[in-house]
Amino acid sequence: MKENYPSKLLENAVEAIRTLPGVGKNSALRLAMHILKQPAENIHHLTSAINSLRDEVRYCRECMMIADGDICSVCSDPKRDHRTICVVENVRDVISIEKTGQYNGVYHVLGGVISPIDGIGPSDISIMELVNRVGRIVSQPDDEETLSSSVQSVPEVIFALRGDVEGETTSFYIYRQIANFGIRVSSLARGLGFGDNLEYADELTLGRSIVNRQIFRP
Repeated sequence: MKENYPSKLLENAVEAIRTLPGVGKNSALRLAMHILKQPAENIHHLTSAINSLRDEVRYCRECMMIADGDICSVCSDPKRDHRTICVVENVRDVISIEKTGQYNGVYHVLGGVISPIDGIGPSDISIMELVNRVGRIVSQPDDEETLSSSVQSVPEVIFALRGDVEGETTSFYIYRQIANFGIRVSSLARGLGFGDNLEYADELTLGRSIVNRQIFRP
């Protein structure tokens, strides 16, 4: 049923807001009316931030995470363990893990998981970038500082993908690509249920899953 709006401008705003995930027509209308009541500078700041996010955001050339420049804040931090890579599906997973305060390595954002039913294959996500990255790490000899520090000298890849069929398939595929590098490959301890997404896990459970990670068994 077509809605009758008193203003075409209001109708356009409601239709635009409805494109956001989880926002129905009634919620979109409430948001549009709320926007009308706000000071102009507040709304201009909001729209400016959204425009900048869409037009100016970049992706880290090392880990594929959202960044303000060529390298993200995690990859550019010398205090992180750059020989331990946590493989995640998306940026939301990075945020969830960072909240736990239990991980000091770096990340690799795949941008999805292998899902034939959705037409997503290995070449559609950043698997080869990860393989090449691991290859570069393995080829770099440990310096004296690394060997004498508490940071482990053996590189490690941690699978932190969801525990459903697609996530397990992706982990197994990546494992086959990096198995010959002679590195440690682990996965989160299963405090998370089958099919759970990291963003919905509580910080304590997720933190324990990272600390108590296990050797990956394909």
